Amino acid sequence: MNKPIAVALAGVLVLVGCAATPPEPSRQASSVAPSRTPSRTPSASVHPTASPSTTPPQQRCLSTAANLSRKAQVGQLIMVGVNGPLTAAERKLIAAQQLGSVVLLGDQPGSVKSLAATTAQLSGLVAEVPVVTAADQEGGLVQRLNGPGFTTIPNANRQAQLSDVALRTAAQKWGSQLAAAGVRWNLAPVADVVPKAKLKTNQPIGALHRGYGSDPAVVTEKTQAVIDGLKAAGVVASVKHFPGLGEVVGNTDFASGIVDSVTTADSPSLAPFQAAAQAGVASVMISSARYSKIDPNNQAVFSATVIGLVRGWGYQGVVISDDLGAAASVRKIPAGQRAVRFVAAGGDVVIDADPSLVPAMTAALLAKAAKDPAFATRVTESAARVLALKQDLGVFRCG
Repeated sequence: MNKPIAVALAGVLVLVGCAATPPEPSRQASSVAPSRTPSRTPSASVHPTASPSTTPPQQRCLSTAANLSRKAQVGQLIMVGVNGPLTAAERKLIAAQQLGSVVLLGDQPGSVKSLAATTAQLSGLVAEVPVVTAADQEGGLVQRLNGPGFTTIPNANRQAQLSDVALRTAAQKWGSQLAAAGVRWNLAPVADVVPKAKLKTNQPIGALHRGYGSDPAVVTEKTQAVIDGLKAAGVVASVKHFPGLGEVVGNTDFASGIVDSVTTADSPSLAPFQAAAQAGVASVMISSARYSKIDPNNQAVFSATVIGLVRGWGYQGVVISDDLGAAASVRKIPAGQRAVRFVAAGGDVVIDADPSLVPAMTAALLAKAAKDPAFATRVTESAARVLALKQDLGVFRCG
């Protein structure tokens, strides 16, 4: 893709998970301490024992979700992309579809103060459950919010040169700016491990300096430092893009048929994701590439096997998709089926960078739930996880 075309598309296509060409742009599952040297294979997570006199938070949120209308439940499963100032049409869509979250796309030039007014407006668009605003605020080429009040964040390569303590402190500062702007969910950090030999040819991560290195142990430390810093500022994180985009060449935003033929279910490169999951990161983003040595028949976002790896670590937080709206990797699949297949595979929140596809996605989810009781249960379970994340943020209370 030539540069003029790429720049033109940056405002309308998702660059949520995988930045393609510049400019690109918790729910805490348990109280387990971060695993700084995780095992290379999945292991069971430890869960705190609930007091017999209280209802565990997850159970309360499940009950609360079950009491929502089916449409409200489905709405919690959609994160719609918004480019630039919020329009009347976007406000109407969010309210009518009772959507649970919004992700700010494109370059958002507004100040912290002006953005806070926008996010406050967004929050109140759905009466039953507040809307949460998210952003891709990684740093480097992927920093959506860069107006007055927002620090220019270095790319991950440069962040990795900081000590863990310094990086955590810096992330807390960046997170405090997000929180002041009402952006409480950061779709970062990138936990993908790019081999040294592929740093220049790996288009989504290595070539754009979005990764923390080629050593899984180092990437684990740096991603956890960012997660911890954001959490200290009142912002939840999302590690991405499981099971990793470090071994691929092409970018799923702009190309279809991207296949990783190297990564396995016990590859060392999964260590940063496992550590984050077992430490209770709010969300884990799933890649839309295909992993032939894990599930050769399905893209990761549609693979119960891939998502099952995360759940196999005892993870009870939100599993979120990479873009299923405008990304080239899913373009041949009907929009409604993208949402249904992701949720059926065990996913919780669908990112849709194309607002025009939201009605098709919600309609398909509602139709599937109406005729399939097992799927309806899945929808309720996913809605409960989103409510739990919002409860952790202090914007909603279950039970």
